[in-house]
Amino acid sequence: MIEKLQKKYALSEQGAKDLIKGCIACAFQNISFMFPVALLYCLIQDCMYSEGIGAKGAFYGIGCVLCIALIFLTTWFQYNATYFATYKESGIRRISLAEKLRKVPLSYFGKKDLADLTSTIMADCTFLEQSFSHFIPELAGSVVSTLLISIGLLLFDWQMALAALWVLPVSFAIVYFSSGVQERLNKKQMDAKMDCADGIQECIECLQDLKANNGEQNYLKGLIAKIHAVENRAILSEFGTAVFVVSAALILKLGIATVALTGSLLLIEEKIDVFTFFMFLVVVSRLYDPLQSVLQNLAAIISTRTNIARMNEIFDHTTQEGSNVLTNKGYDIVFDHVKFAYHRGETILQDVSFEAKQGEVTALVGPSGGGKTTASRLAARFWDINEGTITVGGMDISKIDPETLLSLYAIVFQDVTLFHNTILENIRVGKKDASDAEVIAAAKLANCEAFVENLPEKWNTLIGENGCTLSGGERQRISIARAFLKNAPILLLDEATASLDVENESAIQNALSKLIQNKTVLLIAHRMRTVAGADKVVVLANGIAAEQGPPQKLLQKHGMYEKMVHLQTESQSWSL
Repeated sequence: MIEKLQKKYALSEQGAKDLIKGCIACAFQNISFMFPVALLYCLIQDCMYSEGIGAKGAFYGIGCVLCIALIFLTTWFQYNATYFATYKESGIRRISLAEKLRKVPLSYFGKKDLADLTSTIMADCTFLEQSFSHFIPELAGSVVSTLLISIGLLLFDWQMALAALWVLPVSFAIVYFSSGVQERLNKKQMDAKMDCADGIQECIECLQDLKANNGEQNYLKGLIAKIHAVENRAILSEFGTAVFVVSAALILKLGIATVALTGSLLLIEEKIDVFTFFMFLVVVSRLYDPLQSVLQNLAAIISTRTNIARMNEIFDHTTQEGSNVLTNKGYDIVFDHVKFAYHRGETILQDVSFEAKQGEVTALVGPSGGGKTTASRLAARFWDINEGTITVGGMDISKIDPETLLSLYAIVFQDVTLFHNTILENIRVGKKDASDAEVIAAAKLANCEAFVENLPEKWNTLIGENGCTLSGGERQRISIARAFLKNAPILLLDEATASLDVENESAIQNALSKLIQNKTVLLIAHRMRTVAGADKVVVLANGIAAEQGPPQKLLQKHGMYEKMVHLQTESQSWSL
């Protein structure tokens, strides 16, 4: 049962146990509300048939106190078992989702929008928080307490009980069998929300390009249409739910009429007394009112299926697993008949084989889309290959935990990612336990000191979201400083100096020449003069390693590499 609840509602094991406790607590609370009704029935019966409550006054007084105490205790238990437990589970669920996302292949993020993932972790979890604190426990508690009360009513008088209870299965059936319609409406509403969120995020991210091309008005027209679509879908979804819930509530109210009609007939035939008639009227009025809310809860629970499905899509995704023990002997990287595709039918690498030796610089060059960046990412197991093997020092990287494997790599990406923090902390990402002195030493090697000294807070200056207060070259130097700080045995450089001016590029290349000693270096560059000093060049084109060898020998072959050098030399002489 615990496992089924975990799967059905995307819960942890403790969360499933707490949900059961919450349902039991709600059932006890609902039953406690019936004790005052029973006490009232006894009181009226004594007043009518006896000379008054007399000596029973103390009994009713103590009974009132006990009823209040019982309701207080069950409510306190219910509050703790639902609200507190739910908020704790909500935190666990968000952390679990984040941990899962940490372990899934990076290819997953290429298929999902960031707005969609953010909405799943925040909005979907918040909606489920409300469901597990209000809807599900109250529904389960009401069903249990209603069943117990129904059994009692049937034992007391089966005719009156049937008159009171026939509406319950009919009302619940109306809402339950509408689940298909509600799920379709909720799915379309969620799609409209995600489309709108993507549009807003895209608008903010691309605002510079929109302004540069006078495209704001046209883009906003489309965005406004998406916002109206969200509004229309919300109205349709609410209307679709209301049709069934209101219809079920109307059926529920018929129970009072059938109790009154049946009770009147039985009273005329003297098959029941007036107090039994009175008791059933009081009980059904107390029974039906909370059940109207329960019908709404049932509809809300049905709507959570969309949110739960989005979470389970993340939880069910395959993760990259492997050993936490490194078994490599040295740091030579070997691609052996590697085949890889991001999507079916779109093969990027068809049959790539090459070796990047320790102590050498291996440059990956080739036309755009040839697979240079893909190959470097595969070397660090950002994705898993389709066929072939990639080894580091003879160790198959597909059998090593990605985080453990990445301890061997220092990477400088072409697209730099920075955090809204100080320069020191952004560089310290390369080595979390590094001292300030170590961070500053690495930053100086990357020539960061030249611009940091002009900032208001120097090394403790906040640089904004993704380093928005810095230039492209300054951001690149911080990324290079991270690599210096980590000082890992394998270095991946993807256009590491592309955003730098000539002076800074020369300074950093001199620093890199010290860093790469006795390391395995994979270098990606489009400028041929950057790779001219490499020990080995691998030309990737059409999904294969078309050429490989020392740059001087490749020039003598008059192949693709020589053609690329020739074309770039010609372009340098171009002028307006």
